[in-house]
Amino acid sequence: MTEAPPYYRKVSDDPLSKHSPPLSLEQLAQLLPGTGELMASVGNAWWKCAYAARGGNWELAAYFARRVRGLQRKLAQIRPKYAEDLAAFETEQVNPLLAAIGAHDGPSFERIYTTATEKANSLHVKWAKPYIRWVLPDEPPKDLDLEPER
Repeated sequence: MTEAPPYYRKVSDDPLSKHSPPLSLEQLAQLLPGTGELMASVGNAWWKCAYAARGGNWELAAYFARRVRGLQRKLAQIRPKYAEDLAAFETEQVNPLLAAIGAHDGPSFERIYTTATEKANSLHVKWAKPYIRWVLPDEPPKDLDLEPER
């Protein structure tokens, strides 16, 4: 067996450089995703949650609702000024949405989802970002099969 050229080796195969100093907390903080990156991921998961539920794939809808919750919890950690509003949003919006998903209750899901989206948009206004107004795209995402398992 011939050995692969060195440019094919995995990054994890590279030994840690002993010449690089460890990163400071400030440097590590600079590497964290910003609010915009996290919220773009939230919007993507929120979109997929809606269409998964509408397609009857309740497990996938729950996955994406939990993804929203997890991303928002990360945001609360790295941007503490939003923590109180994010905790309230989880309690008042995401948890009821997860309950509707768990009950496979389409009408309740739609009502709670709409209310939660309106609340999210009102929080954008509160935090001086009225130009961010999330709307559910007319088309379902094309990168996933949103139908329930067959």
